[in-house]
Amino acid sequence: MRNNRFRYGAWRGGPDPLAPPYDVRAAVDQVGQEVLEGGSLRDALRNLLRRGPQNGRGLDDLLARARRMRREAMRRGQLDGAVTRATQLLDQALATERAALAERDGDDARFAEAQLDALPRSTARAVSELSEYHWTSPEARQLYDQILEQLRQEVVEQRFQGMQQALRDPEAQAAMREMLQDLNGLLAKHARGEHTDDAFAEFMNRHGDFFPEKPANVDELIDALARRAAAGERLMRSLSPQQRAELQDLMAQSLGDMAGAFAELTDNLRALRPNLNWGRGERVRGENDLGYGDAAGALEEIGDLDDLLDQLGQEHPGATLDDVDVEAVERQLGRAAADDVRRLRELEQQLRRQGWVTRGAEGLTLSPKALRRLGGTALRTVFAQLHAGRQGQHDLRDAGAAGELTGASRRWQYGDEQALDVVRTIGNAVRRQAGGGAAVLPIGLDVEDFEIAETERRVSAAVALCVDLSFSMMADGRWGPMKQAALALSHLVATRFPQDALQIIGFGRYASTLSQEQLAAVEPDMVQGTNLQHALKLAARHLRRHPASDPVVLVVTDGEPTAHLLDDGSSYFMWPSTRETVRATVHEVDQLTRYGAVLNVFMLGEDPGLRRFVDAVARRNGGRVFTPDADDLGRYVISDYIRARRGRRG
Repeated sequence: MRNNRFRYGAWRGGPDPLAPPYDVRAAVDQVGQEVLEGGSLRDALRNLLRRGPQNGRGLDDLLARARRMRREAMRRGQLDGAVTRATQLLDQALATERAALAERDGDDARFAEAQLDALPRSTARAVSELSEYHWTSPEARQLYDQILEQLRQEVVEQRFQGMQQALRDPEAQAAMREMLQDLNGLLAKHARGEHTDDAFAEFMNRHGDFFPEKPANVDELIDALARRAAAGERLMRSLSPQQRAELQDLMAQSLGDMAGAFAELTDNLRALRPNLNWGRGERVRGENDLGYGDAAGALEEIGDLDDLLDQLGQEHPGATLDDVDVEAVERQLGRAAADDVRRLRELEQQLRRQGWVTRGAEGLTLSPKALRRLGGTALRTVFAQLHAGRQGQHDLRDAGAAGELTGASRRWQYGDEQALDVVRTIGNAVRRQAGGGAAVLPIGLDVEDFEIAETERRVSAAVALCVDLSFSMMADGRWGPMKQAALALSHLVATRFPQDALQIIGFGRYASTLSQEQLAAVEPDMVQGTNLQHALKLAARHLRRHPASDPVVLVVTDGEPTAHLLDDGSSYFMWPSTRETVRATVHEVDQLTRYGAVLNVFMLGEDPGLRRFVDAVARRNGGRVFTPDADDLGRYVISDYIRARRGRRG
């Protein structure tokens, strides 16, 4: 029996079929964690794709590879190699011819030497004048012929891959001329907006051998040709004016009667793809002299990498991974990189398909579904701090009911909305069917069996959480804890105390109400000003809309008030705080006090001006002042909310 031997190694056949798919929820949590640590929501979503979820490869890895390849291409060699090679071949041909003439006597040999001595210094002009020269040395003639032959082959090969060898056949050259004529006609028809599907099919049927990449339609044909033509134009722009003139003259001589068709082709492609880089040269450097084909190829690669860097950078408004050309990624960076893009694209699509993110005018943002998950994460973090800080147990599993359970039950009546008492309901059904004997399974339920759990009406609260959005909150590391505390409170109210009315108010130079989505995405206000007066005014408006609820006002800030609203609605700012700003803010505190709202302030930092102000507010209002560390802010806010909502309005 033959022994079978197997060898194992890394998978190289594309995406690993055993690799687990991206965990979409884990990706959402990754974004949420960055937001709760104080990061921008926009940046967090962007970083998810840039860094890759679950430590996978992201766009940053692909960008780094593309930049490295571009640097390598920029060091590939000297772009003027075509002119340099032509000059070297001409020098060799002339030296060989002079050696042959030196061995000969007679006037013809001396006249030929005089002709060679009178040649212009320009390589292109010298090559042109030697076109009618009768060479003595066959070897010198061969070297001269290589100048134009080699350049013609490189130019055609760069524009039409795979045609270098075919051009050595005169019949192939005639076919090339016919193809160029038909190609320019096809592109002109396409530029006029005419229907070209049939014309393209006929063109490929006649000249398909010139296009081994097998374009599927006119646009794919134009894309391929335009990239190469633009690289050739950039090569010209990269040379000095003298080198450019030399190369243009040499190319015109090498292409002969095809030069006009090539020029027309370039013009057609430029008109059809004007957004390509046709004009900017590159400073490619290196030790080797690059021929025309290699130099243009290097510039084509650099151009493709530039486009790829732009796509992978995702910097333009509304950018998505759908903008990334996966085929270009595979062509430049390899199949593994293309697979990474496909997986990231699938993740982005799944985030949208499963409702975790939505796309707006400014790009991706978290959906309400994801914000609920983010709020839940923040709340769990805060409750973990509560238990760790020994602030008391807060078991809120039944807090979301419409009222507090009393332990009693009653028969269900039409219109009741309380929860069923399942145990008593099943017991009623068993006793009814048993009728003094044994019950028969299965047990059927009747309307008269249902009982509901009785509850007492729970006191509701109107809560205004005012959070400082000034830049100092970010600069001093308080932005993340502030967001976490606000999101945790928002989620707690929405899920555990739905009868409460919460409004989150952010204040900088001005104050404004914030939805949960806006809160997650809010960024520091770069304009100076801490307008607590405006925030308290909005808080009072919110409390008055809920007169039957207990009023709760919580303020998170790290600086004394430095701005207030004027009569015309504009904001007045001055630092240090002016008497007018303090008086306007205290007026709003007094309004809340008369309404019966207790104002509790969470003071972050040790600013003396803020300390004096909040102490004065506490004395006037009867509220409390807390000085938590930033990391303990959420624990303090949640604890105070739970304590405050159990009270009654005085």
